[in-house]
Amino acid sequence: MALIEKFVVVANHYPVHTGEEILEGMLVKLNSTGEVILATGASGELCIGVAGDTKSISTSAIPVTNNAVIGAPHETQQFVNRISDTFDETKASGRMTVYQLGTYASNMVEVGQTPAVNNPLYVGGNGKFTATPSASGQIVGYCTKALGVYDSGVPGTDVNGSMSLGSYFEFKLVI
Repeated sequence: MALIEKFVVVANHYPVHTGEEILEGMLVKLNSTGEVILATGASGELCIGVAGDTKSISTSAIPVTNNAVIGAPHETQQFVNRISDTFDETKASGRMTVYQLGTYASNMVEVGQTPAVNNPLYVGGNGKFTATPSASGQIVGYCTKALGVYDSGVPGTDVNGSMSLGSYFEFKLVI
């Protein structure tokens, strides 16, 4: 999971370019034919939002589990193919959800970046958020909670009696 939708204001659907590998939570733009591709923060570029779906073209980017267990008792367990499209959530429709306003949590931050509360966020070179202004200069959001452990709410052992989802930061998307 790379994006947690906390408060969605605007969500759109766009066709997604077939050759792109875009993970949920990455920043995207449109190419000349109106298809979603990864944003890079290049000069003159206009990021249109954050990807709400994953477009995978290989199994290397996303951990794949070949089987899911169906049924609780051991004697009735069935092993089935977990997903036939290798976690490509755009495969059936050829379209991707793109969020353009709202409040979200994400782990898609450039390596070495630590967004600070109230500071602007920009598009990094890999389609991830960065606190450093990019060549495009476009502010895509504002950090509302610093990068830190995100409580899953599932009873367990780690954070406040709950298991952690990993390190996430929260932001207000302003595209």
